Amino acid sequence: MTVSIDSSVTLWSPEPREGKPLLVLLHGYGADERDLFGLTPYLPDGIAVAAVAAPLTPPWPMPGRSWYAIDSLDTRDAAGITLAAEALLAWLAEATADAPSVALLGFSQGAAVSLQALRLAPSRIDAVVALSGYAAPGELPNDAVLEEERPPVFWGRGTHDDVIPPALVDHTAQWLPAHSELSGRVYQGLTHSISEQELSDVHVFLSQWKDSVSKKTA
Repeated sequence: MTVSIDSSVTLWSPEPREGKPLLVLLHGYGADERDLFGLTPYLPDGIAVAAVAAPLTPPWPMPGRSWYAIDSLDTRDAAGITLAAEALLAWLAEATADAPSVALLGFSQGAAVSLQALRLAPSRIDAVVALSGYAAPGELPNDAVLEEERPPVFWGRGTHDDVIPPALVDHTAQWLPAHSELSGRVYQGLTHSISEQELSDVHVFLSQWKDSVSKKTA
């Protein structure tokens, strides 16, 4: 089984993007490409932004799109996350050939797919922002590469987020420090959502990524 991303509905920032670092936005379950695109004013200047639509339609009557099926409230199928990550990487191969650097920002399901894509192709992705999401359980061949290279990852979540199963939160809290240069923050009172304080922290993290790209290409 394979899934694919419809590039015709991808939203792009209006400014010329040639030669700029690219940030790809991955929405959550039941949303679509327009959801996170509204965060553009909170992002650093001087980067290109693309918001992609997930490849699946969730069961009726849920609106929007989904990256993978949710098989139960307590577990997530890592195979479905991997399929979605492979679809993202295929889209990246076609859409981002001229970008000097690629970072991913995902919310919930989008965060899980972002981290899985990093694990599948660590040489293709230079930074990940994972909001209200998790790292999928299980081992992948390139996990050892991440242990060595430790790419920058920002992981933000709320104390009142009751959507992500606690076991997956605990797993991610152990996995990320071992496989990334982790910037993590837990926001008091935040539910399964994004706060302005979190967006401020994301801005700082992505500014550091952009600056690192500028130094490499100078």
